[in-house]
This record gives sequence, C-alpha cells and structure tokens, in this order.
Amino acid sequence: MENHQIANRFKEVILNGTWIANTNFKDQLSNLNWQTATTKLESLNTIAVIAQHIHYYINGINTVLRGGTLDIRDKFSFDFPAIESQNDWETFLSKFWNDSEAFAHLVEHMSDEELEQIFVDEKYGTYQRNIDAMIEHSYYHLGQIVLIKKILINAE
Repeated sequence: MENHQIANRFKEVILNGTWIANTNFKDQLSNLNWQTATTKLESLNTIAVIAQHIHYYINGINTVLRGGTLDIRDKFSFDFPAIESQNDWETFLSKFWNDSEAFAHLVEHMSDEELEQIFVDEKYGTYQRNIDAMIEHSYYHLGQIVLIKKILINAE
C-alpha cells in the first residue's frame, strides 16, 4: 500500500495536487506560453529549464524502474536544447506529463520489498529514498517556478 501513497504524492506535485503547495507543475505550466517559459530573469534559470531539469530526473529514474541503468548525471541536469517555439514547449510538456504518469504507474506497481531494495548502488540508498527525494526535489523547484512566474507576469 505504501507504493500507492508514494505514487499519489508524486502525482500531487507534478500532475494534479494542491494539498502541499496549493498548485502543481501541470497547473503552473499548462497555460504558460513558450516566451514566458523561456524568459531569463537576472541570473535565475528559466521556467522551461527548471521544468526540463525535473523531467530529466523523472526520465532517468524511469529507466531504472524499468530495469535499465542509471545514466543521468547531475552535471548534465541543466543542459537542454533551447525551446524556440510554442510547438517545442507543448511537445516538451506532453513528454513531461506522459513520463510523469509512467513514473507514478511504475511506483504504484512496486512491492514494499522492492521499495526497500538498494537503488542502483548502496550510496544512493533505497528505491523509496530516491522516489521521496524526487518528490522533495520537485517541490523545491515548483516553488522557484511559482515565484519566477509571478515576477514575470507582474512585469508584463
């Protein structure tokens, strides 16, 4: 049953929740145009880059949850092709939502025993620890997106 609770916590921050932050990634990004999403505000990352950063980790963990190798690296977690059109933005968002749904689905189907197994290498701890970290990491960056978006929209 733990797996369903963890999957729901993940879905809350990315796809549909309002309990912790009164918003989620999908709510913040779905009606945002690509120009605003890619607007640079001083030395901060753009909203698009932050969203891509979170997606990078979701996608990388999905690979492991499907039995693959851990190929993501922190040093590459902010390196993405530029979003240069509304189509690019919408294509990215579609992939973000689909990969997030897949992540939640994979977590929902893990047993309690699997959640307690070592994630790739002992230094990373358990699967549950890494999934919890993904949720916490997402909330951290969701807060950044909310603030940056407010500043950019109020400046218009």
